[in-house]
Amino acid sequence: MPAGNRLTLITSGKKWEAEAAFSQCFRCEVGPLLYVSGQVSIDAGGQVVGPGDLTVQTRTAFGNIRDLLAAGGSTMEDVIKLTYFVTDMSRWLEVQKVRAEFFPNHHPASTTVEVSRLFKKEYLIEIEAVAVAH
Repeated sequence: MPAGNRLTLITSGKKWEAEAAFSQCFRCEVGPLLYVSGQVSIDAGGQVVGPGDLTVQTRTAFGNIRDLLAAGGSTMEDVIKLTYFVTDMSRWLEVQKVRAEFFPNHHPASTTVEVSRLFKKEYLIEIEAVAVAH
């Protein structure tokens, strides 16, 4: 369990929860949290990475989240909530495959919302995160 076993998974017990690879609720028994603003597929120079490629954009956004968490003294294992904003829900499987790379065993609570457009029209996904701070 992430965050030094200070998180308790809350489940409804419904069968589909185990199949969906995300958690619906956690009880957090720790102090400060990190709130990561929406991350997009942008490099250090401010350029869009992977125009038109949702897999590359998702991987880059998660990499940006990982780097910000590291700067705050936390890891991806400390993430307790993700919010995804995608411009094409029909491509969700691409996002899900990349998510599995970053969260192979730990499945944060998650919400996905389809939007008509993000800040720049080249962006296909934006991801927010909440993590336990150490």
